[in-house]
Amino acid sequence: MDFEAEAADVGAAAGIDTSKASIARVYDLFLGGKDNFAVDREVYETIQAVAPQGDEVAKSIRRWLNRVVRHLAGFEVGIDQFLDVGSGLPTAENTHEIAQRHNPDSTVVYVDNDATVAAYGRALMEENDRTHFATADLRDPAGLLAAPQVARLDFQRPLVLIQCATLHHIDDEDDPARFMKRYVDALPPGSYVAISHWWDPGEELPEGHRMARELEQRWRESSMGSGRYRTREEITEFFAGLELVEPGLVELNDWWPDGPRIRETSLVERLILGGVARKP
Repeated sequence: MDFEAEAADVGAAAGIDTSKASIARVYDLFLGGKDNFAVDREVYETIQAVAPQGDEVAKSIRRWLNRVVRHLAGFEVGIDQFLDVGSGLPTAENTHEIAQRHNPDSTVVYVDNDATVAAYGRALMEENDRTHFATADLRDPAGLLAAPQVARLDFQRPLVLIQCATLHHIDDEDDPARFMKRYVDALPPGSYVAISHWWDPGEELPEGHRMARELEQRWRESSMGSGRYRTREEITEFFAGLELVEPGLVELNDWWPDGPRIRETSLVERLILGGVARKP
């Protein structure tokens, strides 16, 4: 039985709304995944009509996340606790696989509020006793941090908070800078925060600005209903109270790439920034 047929049978019990596109399923579709519905494919096609290299954006996000986790779990930094918020459906090279490859004792807690992730991804992400999954809303730091699975992390020691391609799905009305400060306040000194976020480059890159405006409109008018391209200054606010590590907040492919570029970066791939910062 394929995913769509199976989900039709269990969707109601799992709380999956198949009439509305899912952030997790749409991202998975951009990565070549099969766990999606017609409504998700409609969003995918709408975005591809403006930016045919959208698949490459999703891949660059995963590569960036893998480089970040590898760096922070490695002996140079040596963090062994990761809180991956808005983790989405599991794919190749997930956070726990990277972290535990470099330090088998690493504990990883995934958090998502998407019913599809809870129904279909939990078992794949909880594959060992140091990997856990919690259902919570990232807009509610107090509730998320109080989840029993999150409590498995030792907040007396440094950890890594990951917000990978999450905050651009939060509206300004929910004040993401405010709740990010709550997360930062809860982190012990020596912790790190990793954020990737869609970018509106404005006059720095006029053609990119025009594409960002068009893409934002299409995301928001879709059944998914969310998507915000923010300025560099707005994204930087999410790191308030932290010290950005080199090379700072940059285009994803410029954040410690694994080697020389083998092709030119497309315009849409440039419209997302990533950064890692440390709490003093």
